[in-house]
Amino acid sequence: MTKDKKIPESELILHPDGSVYHLNLKPEQLADTVILVGDPKRVEIISDHFDKIEFKSCNRELCTHTGKFNNKRLTVLSTGMGTDNIDIVLNELDALVNVDLNERVAKEEHTTLNIIRLGTSGALQPDVPLNSFIVSEYGLGLDSVVLYYDKKKEVFEKEMTEAFYKFSNWPEDLSKPYIIKGSEMLAEKLGKGFYKGITATSPGFYGPQGRVVRLNLAYPDLVDILHNFKYKDKRILNFEMETSALYGLGKMLGHNTLTICVAIANRYRLEYNNDYNIAVKELIKTVLERLTT
Repeated sequence: MTKDKKIPESELILHPDGSVYHLNLKPEQLADTVILVGDPKRVEIISDHFDKIEFKSCNRELCTHTGKFNNKRLTVLSTGMGTDNIDIVLNELDALVNVDLNERVAKEEHTTLNIIRLGTSGALQPDVPLNSFIVSEYGLGLDSVVLYYDKKKEVFEKEMTEAFYKFSNWPEDLSKPYIIKGSEMLAEKLGKGFYKGITATSPGFYGPQGRVVRLNLAYPDLVDILHNFKYKDKRILNFEMETSALYGLGKMLGHNTLTICVAIANRYRLEYNNDYNIAVKELIKTVLERLTT
């Protein structure tokens, strides 16, 4: 879309007060550093650390608090679960800073957001213990959200993607997987001492992540394939449901994105930590300090 072409009301929906439709936010209510979480309850856990909260909003599962911590303005926002929600959140965050919402045209000057997702995940390697902090250097998309966008091939890690496709003998009746790199700058600033590797993003929690409850799996070897894949020195360390879309949309839209997750389960060893909130709170404190120093 050219910068002077108007975006129709049906394509970018605004409320009468000028806020974007799903996030229910106006541009001035958004900081340039955004922390994403899945669970709306986790928004308040993070903003409780703020020295000052200037704005709160909640629409469906999308809750937002903007304030200051260590004199740095931050926004924390819940996305709910899944890459479909990330598609909504990333496009509307970008519109808030890179679209003139009054004139409905893209701005001449681009604004880059720093977007950090703090989440939970299941480890896929036996040497990654419960409660570990995992930095997603790369996102492996087993979903299809990014595939709907024209610039997708520009953001793929082509050699790594092709290596995984060949190694996995990926089924033709599933969307083709893709791998996208996260922000090196954010990983260096926030990830010291953490595990680092590839994160697999699934379009679901049960069958798409190889779990069996009452339905048998069409692809029962999925966890083993992910566990065994290696590209140079990079392994697939964990499984979750948002990172690939975050990295793909973020990179196509010109934003810095990074995911850091707590390993609350180990899928390979079939272990689970019922008391993972302690580790989640420790990750939150660590990231807030590193973001603002």
